[in-house]
Amino acid sequence: MNVKKLDIKIVYATGRGGSAELRAPSYLFDGKITMNGAIAKINDFIVYNRLIPYQTARPVLIACDKYGLKTTSELSEMHYSNFNVFNEWSIITNFEIVDFTKHEIDVEKLYMVINNKEDVMFIEKHLSDDLYLTVSRDGLGQVMHKDATKSKAIMALAHEWNINKNEIVAFGDDLNDIDMLKCVGIGIAMGNAVNEVKNIVDQKCLSNDEDGVAEWIINNIFN
Repeated sequence: MNVKKLDIKIVYATGRGGSAELRAPSYLFDGKITMNGAIAKINDFIVYNRLIPYQTARPVLIACDKYGLKTTSELSEMHYSNFNVFNEWSIITNFEIVDFTKHEIDVEKLYMVINNKEDVMFIEKHLSDDLYLTVSRDGLGQVMHKDATKSKAIMALAHEWNINKNEIVAFGDDLNDIDMLKCVGIGIAMGNAVNEVKNIVDQKCLSNDEDGVAEWIINNIFN
């Protein structure tokens, strides 16, 4: 069974950057959304792109650095950080320790290692109106451009393919999936999803470990 033979487009949407390729090789998909919606591609063609200008990113980076947070920014799989990124995330080897006061690179996303609610409050206090923060279940803070969302990236891909949003099915499990799940025709929470996700979806499926996406597709598309 192959959904591509039914002319169904398959896309992955992740908060990851280049490291997503290690888990989900591009050749298996018709499109991909990375950096939580900052970048959307069909093959190597960029359909959607929302970077954070360095003039906007730099004050946040400097403030978080002075506050003592492990902080990094990313552009094209390169991380610009105030700490050894490999020691925190062993799959990331492309990084450079930099002086944020001299940081003059527009970036796709900012990361912070969150320790408590006070860290979240501190970061949010230093964000301009055109930035927003999400925090994953494992304590990773992610700051993006306000227009870098999975929902907007999905709609950009759908426009390229002439697909109506009511024809789109999306699966998610974490907080940064909520806007995507709300905007599509059918939003589905994985069995391992956080409660905030389960509370806003149309349907639920089995967990990642139980091949929930495959099980849903078999039962609802092929059958």
